[in-house]
Amino acid sequence: EVQLVESGGGLVQAGGSLRLSCAASGFSFGDYAIGWFRQAPGKERELVATITSAGGSTNYADSVKGRFTISRDNAKNTVYLQMDSLKHEDTAVYYCNAHIQRAWRRDDYWGQGTQVTVSS
Repeated sequence: EVQLVESGGGLVQAGGSLRLSCAASGFSFGDYAIGWFRQAPGKERELVATITSAGGSTNYADSVKGRFTISRDNAKNTVYLQMDSLKHEDTAVYYCNAHIQRAWRRDDYWGQGTQVTVSS
């Protein structure tokens, strides 16, 4: 069974930090690129950060550049999102996504999400 389980969310004051984790199982984690997405109430889900399968390349939304860091440990089947200098507008449910583009289809797996609330 494919599973992506996020953890590490919670309530933090503006300016604080949180570290999200996403533990994967049931598929070849090291073959998949990983993305962190977030969705605030009343807003569409947006991409926050991505990391390639081997971890050699990362990308960030402009809104989080310089504050968030995505990383992965393929030996532990886990991806992380270190969030520093948090702002109230970072409040959202954060989701982990694993994806691979094959010749005949794209496979996507999603976690259930973890709530991050930043008090101003």
